[in-house]
Amino acid sequence: MWDAIIISPFTNVMLFINNLVGQNFGITIILFTILIRLLTWPLNAAQIKSTKVMQEMQKDKKFIEIQNKYKNDREKLAQAQMDLYKEKGYNPFASCLPLLIQFPIIIGLYQTLILALANTPLDLLNLTRHVYTGFINIAQVVPLNSHFLWMDLGQPDRIYIPGLSFGIPILAIVVVVTTYLQQKMITPPSATPGDQNSQMMGMMNIYMPLLMGWIAWTLQAGLAVYFVVTNLFTIGQYIVMGNVNWNSLMFWKKATSTPVKKG
Repeated sequence: MWDAIIISPFTNVMLFINNLVGQNFGITIILFTILIRLLTWPLNAAQIKSTKVMQEMQKDKKFIEIQNKYKNDREKLAQAQMDLYKEKGYNPFASCLPLLIQFPIIIGLYQTLILALANTPLDLLNLTRHVYTGFINIAQVVPLNSHFLWMDLGQPDRIYIPGLSFGIPILAIVVVVTTYLQQKMITPPSATPGDQNSQMMGMMNIYMPLLMGWIAWTLQAGLAVYFVVTNLFTIGQYIVMGNVNWNSLMFWKKATSTPVKKG
């Protein structure tokens, strides 16, 4: 079932794109990522709108009163918040859907990269079993060229500098930075910066970039390319929709809850 709905479609779409761009698998991953992001645009737009509603709610007098009134009673605080969310028509779980969808895509892409970058007769045989006959001419697209810029897309990204005994994971660093920027841009400012919820969100803004950076550091560079393009696309989408709070990126200044809007 997993192969039929995820691995085989991913593999054939990537091979088709790769054939169109002249056997450049790095460009293939970039275009494939943009395609995925375009297909999931409505879900991400809903997440951004949900974040905007939460930003506005953080300034609501009733919300602030609830935070102060039940700051020592987590159960009553949670119930009062849920009642207010219901009153305002806000679903706090709506923003989780795009993230949940991303996980099977990441896993599927990882497995597809392993499958597509076949370099042994057995791997090539396994690849042919996933190719749609009549749609892809396997003889024209394999073996794939796994080299892109300084990277071997089938191996963890490392760039070696003379004099250093270790490789520098350039893409992993870029993944950490872009993930951090994305997290800061989509995280609504807290009306009560010292409470437990704001502290947890602050920890997530640190742990999530480190987790994604660790994945990019240990797994194939092709997956890191996907992460970077995804982050940049999401940041661009957030800017296009006019919900950027630039002050949230200035960690040396006190955060403000007023987003910058277009026009």
